[in-house]
Amino acid sequence: MSSDILNPAIAARLTRNDDGLFAAVVQERATGAVLMMAWMDDEALARTLATRKATYYSRSRQQYWVKGETSGHTQYVHEVRLDCDGDTVLLVVDQVGAACHTGTHTCFDTDVLLEAPQIAE
Repeated sequence: MSSDILNPAIAARLTRNDDGLFAAVVQERATGAVLMMAWMDDEALARTLATRKATYYSRSRQQYWVKGETSGHTQYVHEVRLDCDGDTVLLVVDQVGAACHTGTHTCFDTDVLLEAPQIAE
């Protein structure tokens, strides 16, 4: 089977948006930190499962991209999990370098909208 054809049993469980895409949330295996969110379609997921290289679909460029292919900031995929609704996958990865296109380790380190309350000692 080609690496770009998704197993039909997996494909049947996916819920896609009107563009045929679903969300991919990326978590760092070593720390548990959420690194980024990107979009996938069936082919991107099939490529990821076949190669263990995180492959996404760029909505702006309308093409596939392998994380780190040009930057060297790679993601080796250890696990892929499907959520209960089938509309989001979780990739558990080893991240090399920055995950965010801005050059930071995670895309979620800029604006904190709500913090955990401080507990008095």
